[in-house]
Amino acid sequence: MPSISDIRAGIAANLATITGLRTSAEIPDNPNPPVAIVSLDSVNYDKAYANGLVDYNFTVTVIVGRSAEKYAQRALDGYISTGQNSIKNAIELDKSLGGTAYDCRVTSLNSIGSIQLNDNTYLAADFTVTVIAN
Repeated sequence: MPSISDIRAGIAANLATITGLRTSAEIPDNPNPPVAIVSLDSVNYDKAYANGLVDYNFTVTVIVGRSAEKYAQRALDGYISTGQNSIKNAIELDKSLGGTAYDCRVTSLNSIGSIQLNDNTYLAADFTVTVIAN
């Protein structure tokens, strides 16, 4: 059975295929945009028979830059789209996450807005990723 850390690392590894995007499988002390941060949101147990499949729901927060910069919005647009820098395409590139899961899907983009980090305001977006593993 894969650990939650292994699954987070698999998501981060898939995201690392996007040129120029830093990734973190754990919440960093001092994130340096552009960065994608993977965090566990919820776990749903016993999806198939007793002690069977488990649904893990992760949030991937993509922080692109200071919110006042035109570049930040354009960069975020690229990560949201289904083009070359697509978060969805990168995560779903290897749906087994390096052999730690049966399947993974980016199911939604939940929010776009400003976040405060170290006295600076950055533009960010939260993507929901559902992983099925046992």
